[in-house]
This record gives sequence, C-alpha cells and structure tokens, in this order.
Amino acid sequence: MRYEEYREYDAVGLAELVGRGEIHPTELLRLALERCARIDPSINAVSLLMEQVGTELAQRSEHTGPLAGVPFLLKDLGQDFAGYPTSGGTGPLRSVRAERNSVTVDRWLAAGLVIFGKTTTPEFGSKGITETRTFGATRNPWDPSRTPGGSSGGSAAAVAAGIVPVAGASDGGGSIRIPAACTGLFGLKPGRGLVPSGPAVGDPLFGAVSEGVLSRSVRDTAVMLDILSPPDPGAPYHVPRPDRPFRDAVTAPPRRLRIGFTSESPLGTTVDAEAVRAVEDAAELLETLGHTVEPATPAFDGRQLAVDFMTVWTASVATELDQTCAATRSAPGDFDLDTQVLAAVGRTVGAPDLVRAHARWNDYTRVLAEFHDRYDLLLTPTLGEPPLRIGQNRTPALAETLLPPLLRFGAGHVLARTDFYRDLVTASLSAVPFTQLANITGRPAMSVPTYWTASGLPLGTQFVGAPGSEYLLLQLAAEIETARPWAARRPADTSVPQSIPAR
Repeated sequence: MRYEEYREYDAVGLAELVGRGEIHPTELLRLALERCARIDPSINAVSLLMEQVGTELAQRSEHTGPLAGVPFLLKDLGQDFAGYPTSGGTGPLRSVRAERNSVTVDRWLAAGLVIFGKTTTPEFGSKGITETRTFGATRNPWDPSRTPGGSSGGSAAAVAAGIVPVAGASDGGGSIRIPAACTGLFGLKPGRGLVPSGPAVGDPLFGAVSEGVLSRSVRDTAVMLDILSPPDPGAPYHVPRPDRPFRDAVTAPPRRLRIGFTSESPLGTTVDAEAVRAVEDAAELLETLGHTVEPATPAFDGRQLAVDFMTVWTASVATELDQTCAATRSAPGDFDLDTQVLAAVGRTVGAPDLVRAHARWNDYTRVLAEFHDRYDLLLTPTLGEPPLRIGQNRTPALAETLLPPLLRFGAGHVLARTDFYRDLVTASLSAVPFTQLANITGRPAMSVPTYWTASGLPLGTQFVGAPGSEYLLLQLAAEIETARPWAARRPADTSVPQSIPAR
C-alpha cells in the first residue's frame, strides 16, 4: 500500500482491509510511523513515541476487534498506558510512569487498535490552544502559523495531517470540539457519564470532562462510541445507551428536526464575521435538508457562567499543580506561567465560593433543558473567530517579568482582582465562548466541519443536544457529511511519504 492509499481510508475502512487479509497491521503501522517522521517535525503533534508498543501490537498473531490493526494515538492527558508517562503537557510528569491503563485505553486495546504514541496537549489541558514551555507550539496543518486548538490539539493535528485516521481526545470545556473546528475534523463530546473515565478518576471536573476521539469520518466516531460507552462497574454514573449500536446512526437519516441557532457570544464579545457566516451557512444547509431552523438563544447569563466555570477550573488547576509538585518534588516555577497564575487564583477560591459556583451549574442546566423542550438542537459557532495565530495568547513580556516574583510572594488574591487575570480569562474564552455550556450541563455536543473561511481555514459549527441525544447528533452529522462531504478536503502538503514495502 502506498501512503496516498492509506490516507484515503478512515479507521473503519482500514480495519475492513485487515479483516479481509488485504493488508497486515505491520504495514499500516509502518506507513503511520513514516508519515509521523516526515510531518511531525513541522507540526509537533506527537509528544511521546511508543514505537515498541506499536510494533508488538501490530505483530500479534491474531487481530480481533472492530478496529483491529488500525494505528492509533492517545492523548497525553488522562489516557494512561501502563509503564509509560502521561505528561499532561508538563515537564515534571514526563518521568512518572503510569501503573495501570485507563479504562478507555483498555477498551481501545480490546478493539484491536495499534497504539504507538501520545499527542501533545497544553499543560493540564487548561487552554484552547496547544502551546507549552515543555513541548513548544503544536501547529495547524492547514496553516502552520495557526493553532490546531486545544486541549486535544496534538490529536487534531495528527489526524488532519494524515498520521492516523482517528486519535484519542477529551473535552472539559471544548477540548474535542475546538480542535475539530480548527482542523476540519468531526468531534463529538459525549454526554455526562456515557463514557467512563476511570480508574484513576471518577468524575473529573465535577462531571464536565468527557473522553472521546477526533476523526475524519462520522462513522469512526460512532464506532468509537460503541467501543467506549459500555458501563463500568466502578464509574459514578451508569447512563442508558440506545437500543441500537451507535454505528447504525450513520445509515439512519434523522427525523425532521427543529433547530434553534445563534451566533451571539454569551460573553457579549465580538464574534468574527466568518464565524457568523459559518452558522448562517449551516442553517441554510439544514433547511435544504428539510429541517426547521430559526434564531433562538437559551436565556442564561453567559458572563456569570464564565465566572462559575473558571472558578471550578482554576481550583482544579491549583489542585493538579499542588499534587504534581508533591509527587515529583517539583516547584510551582517549573510550570508554565499561565498555569501558575491559574493555580494562584484557584488557591483563593474558598469552599463556599466553590460550592456556590458549582450549584449555579444547575441553573444553566435547567435553562438549557427549557430550550430543548422547544428545540431538538442548539446550533452555534464552535469558535468565536478563525484559529488563532501561534503566540497570539502569549503572556505580554512585561507580565512575564513581573508575575514570577508576585507569585512567589503568594499574590493570588491580588492577581484574582487584576486586569491581567481578567484579560487572561477573556483572551482564553472570547475566542471560544460557545463550548463551556455543554460541559457545565453535561449535554452531548459536536463540532461539524461545515465551513472554510475565505483564506481556506476550517471553521466548524457546533450542535448541542439534550441528554441522551448522541445517536441523534450522529444521525445529523452523517446526513451533513453526505450532503457536503469534507474528508477529501486536506491541507496542502509537499512532504508525502512514499510506499513502504511489506515485511
């Protein structure tokens, strides 16, 4: 098989070739490794290469499972592989080896996937971009001067660049949907509790985090949801699954839907004209497909939601940083400056503040439930603007000089009330103001690659569903994929590997 052929297949297609004996997993792995060697130096998508693991998996005597033999990359955050580190984008954890596999990793192995590495992520997954002191900047294959988003940015870059057809991801504030929108991929965040996260954690970020994948095809994500969603006896939630496999959704057109759409930022910030046009374009497409689409916005206070989200988020970052310091004998100064600021602010969050912020999550959930009483889905931009330029959110030079001594003197209470911190929050969320609602409410949501800007950058649109609507979301995504195929749209690339002989 030549690389050009490998690139044409999604994961399901490659697995079918393996199942028919038309290609061996070792050949697929060689193609993936060669592609990685050629393209990764320019995009920085892979943080840890596990070639020996991949070789052993590819050389197994039997290959069984729905995705047997397909090369695969884990996200380097929360997806533990025993004996290898999960760095979470930070230097101090690069030498800490996981003692056991995550539930998701065990399920991917049982599905026959050939895991051969991990992908880059911002430190502790705390940004919508993938730029760290430890690993540097991960770049968007569509335009290397732009970000592939975050926190699953490395996975998005690897799939968009053709290293693998699908890769591990997770989403605590948009971290599947944001990279999907930046790189022209499909990304579904499952609803709360559908995919277990254990065993190291049970309910990360109070249930805001969901495990999943980034893919080029809707059917790959559907099959992955079948693989990942069976109940886990030790998980805090046991969520009912549909009576049919998620894979069937791809061939079952949805009923006529009522969809409310908005392109107004819940933060009151400016939304780029291209993002507005992306939603208008999607609305027009949906109407041609027979759905009813009209302007509608859930009636919640977006600014308060951002505060309540960041209160929980910063407290979580503070906890992770402190735990990492204790486990690795590192110091706060060993982490990214933005991480230090978030942690310093998080340490100022008192227990009553945390409880009140989390309690208000219920208010947003009730409001969204009322919206879904009238509409099947909410349609918004995934991003508030096209993918950011690398370094666009970098801390200003003066702040880089002044902040370290302030942090050493425990100035978290001061920072929490400064323009710098407010600017940091605004900069982090104004580009992605639409995604946190689904995490706070635990609703399933997806980003679909329906739109490219005038300059050729992907800019996905988001759909948010009611509880248990993953099957419906996949149905609609497959309908859109058929009406406006996107898999053949690829970033320009002059570094294409040649064929690799079978061995």
